[in-house]
Amino acid sequence: MSIDKETARRVAKLARIAVPDDRLDALAGEFNAILGFVEQLQEVDVAGVEPMVSVTPMRLKRRDDVVTDGGQPQKILANAPDAREGFFAVPKVVE
Repeated sequence: MSIDKETARRVAKLARIAVPDDRLDALAGEFNAILGFVEQLQEVDVAGVEPMVSVTPMRLKRRDDVVTDGGQPQKILANAPDAREGFFAVPKVVE
């Protein structure tokens, strides 16, 4: 498959990308290069290869879903411009 100037214009329009007319030939060339790489990948024999999610076999680290105060409320509130009774104090914005 080969991408011409009109196809590049249509793809740019569908992607909502403003491409000047003088850049359409270059864009078509880039699309053709990408398609060439895809064709090369299709030539690879993958028979007997199991699909994988990652290149390294690993499980995601998990932790218990427990609600805490973070264990350091005084350090957190130390950065607040105004803190009262263990909470951030903000100006009243609704009358």
